[in-house]
Formats: sequence, structure tokens, C-alpha cells
Amino acid sequence: MSAENNIAERLASRLRKARKSKDLSLEAMAKLSGVSRSMLSQIERGESSPTVATLWSLTRALQVDFAGLLDDETADSTIKEVMRANRTPTIDSQGEGCRIRILSPPDQAGELEVYEIQFTAIGALISEPHQIGCREHLTVLEGALQVTAGKEVADLNKGDTVRYAADCNHAIRANGASAKALLIVYNS
Repeated sequence: MSAENNIAERLASRLRKARKSKDLSLEAMAKLSGVSRSMLSQIERGESSPTVATLWSLTRALQVDFAGLLDDETADSTIKEVMRANRTPTIDSQGEGCRIRILSPPDQAGELEVYEIQFTAIGALISEPHQIGCREHLTVLEGALQVTAGKEVADLNKGDTVRYAADCNHAIRANGASAKALLIVYNS
């Protein structure tokens, strides 16, 4: 479905809902707005796209917000998005013996990124330095991992969290058994 069709359908639905919520018939709405009954019917069925002037007349008659008719309904929703496990993007080409699930929204890339990483017994994710000021926070969810940042090493078990600079060479390695971790990467 194109964005134009989606907007037209949303507009038709919202105008119809607004009219019905005020207990107005098409005839009454036509008298209030100055827009013909047949045009109103076509707009509400999504068969005609109103001009800005027509839309303005309708919103004034209904006493509704002009921009609100076109906004995405999810803007008012508390739950913004559900990403099912089988639809979550994954990266299998980074590191060795690890699978990375991308949990953060795409528009956050480069600012705040959240990943779930599953390691095989010999899994390792070795990284070159990221941009200056970049930090990583890693929490072990299952198993044990070893994190190296620059010349420092930290051994972690289930439930442990480490925060480290990622603007230097760094690596995450499984400690001889499979493991899972939550990794948050952010640029300060």
C-alpha cells in the first residue's frame, strides 16, 4: 500500500469517526461545512481526496484539529512497536561463532544501539576502535564471557555487567561454553 493510499484511508476513517461522534448525518454535516453531501460521502469512502479548502471547512465544522486528522494513529499509542522474535534482524557475518540480534530501532544507529549476542563455545566478536567517545555496556545473560578493551581484561559470569571504552581495540569471547549477552553501544 502506498503512503498516499494510507493517508487517504486514514483521513476518510477519521472524518467519518469525527462526524459520527458528533451524531451528525451526512446531510447535517453538509449544511454545517458547506461541502455537498455527495462530496462528503465520496471523501468518507476514500473515493475522493479533498482539497485543503474542503478539508479546512470540514475540520472547522467538526471542531477537530486539522493536523490531527493526518497524524499517524500510533503517535498517541503507548506501545509504539512490537518486533516479533522471528522478524528481528540478525547479523551472522560479524565475529566468529556468534549471532547478533539487532534490538534497537534503525533510526538510533550511530547513537544508541542495542544487541543480543549469542556465542558458541568458541565464539568471539573482535572489533576495531569505534568513533572517539564510544562506550559499550555488556551484561551476560547466560554462560560466561571475557571482555578485552585496550590492554585490560574482565572475566564475567551470568548477571555481570561491564562498561568499557569502545574507541580502542576490544573483543568479547566465550569462555569455552555457549553464552548470551546484551550489548548496548552509545556515542557520547
